Amino acid sequence: MGMMLKAEGLRKSYGAVEAVKGIDFTVDEGEIFALIGPNGAGKTTTLRIVATLLTATAGTVTLLGHDLRKNPEKFRENISYLPEEAGAYRNLKGRDYLKFMANFYAATPADAAGFVRRAEDIAGLGDRLTSKVGTYSKGMVRKLLLGRALMTRPALAILDEPTSGLDVINSLEVREIIKRFAKEGISVLLSSHNMLEIEFLSDRVALIDKGRVLDSGTPAGLKEKYRAPNLENVFRSALR
Repeated sequence: MGMMLKAEGLRKSYGAVEAVKGIDFTVDEGEIFALIGPNGAGKTTTLRIVATLLTATAGTVTLLGHDLRKNPEKFRENISYLPEEAGAYRNLKGRDYLKFMANFYAATPADAAGFVRRAEDIAGLGDRLTSKVGTYSKGMVRKLLLGRALMTRPALAILDEPTSGLDVINSLEVREIIKRFAKEGISVLLSSHNMLEIEFLSDRVALIDKGRVLDSGTPAGLKEKYRAPNLENVFRSALR
């Protein structure tokens, strides 16, 4: 399993405020790698840098050997990003929304149709795809958006708080979708403040606070290192 993504020395400043203070991590092929920490830790800023939405003040990011600064277009061809507060067009039917989005990525009509079929399978919304998005529950919208994010089979899927605000059943279904695609070789970089959820979802995690990585490793390895029953206790110990 080769390395997919490498971030080195990432820094991001907003005037005198430094939100990210030299973050390093790697993500391997087919790996689910999570950035975990409290609100304001720098998780979303880091994801937005990797998603090419923000420019790092310093540091480098490479994906499949493509340097983000030197070749941003090639970098973007291999990623997909799902923000925490993403939405879909409420007046479009679910299937029409997927068709609309597929046309941004497809080179041919056949490609677009294939993307839509894959997104429909991922979302698992059945006949509700013929209803307007405005009639969907939050969980249904999130699964529709996850279908959009994964329909092109990106090398790297970047997911910010993928289950935020969802109930237990929808959260389980979203986690199962993410795990299934990782097993098929898609790498996943995600963030969450829900450390117990991430403990069960991720292959490796990085504990982040105040723009710095406190520690990283497998959930099992970190729990053993800190002699803790869960990642919440690991995080508390790492802060000391």
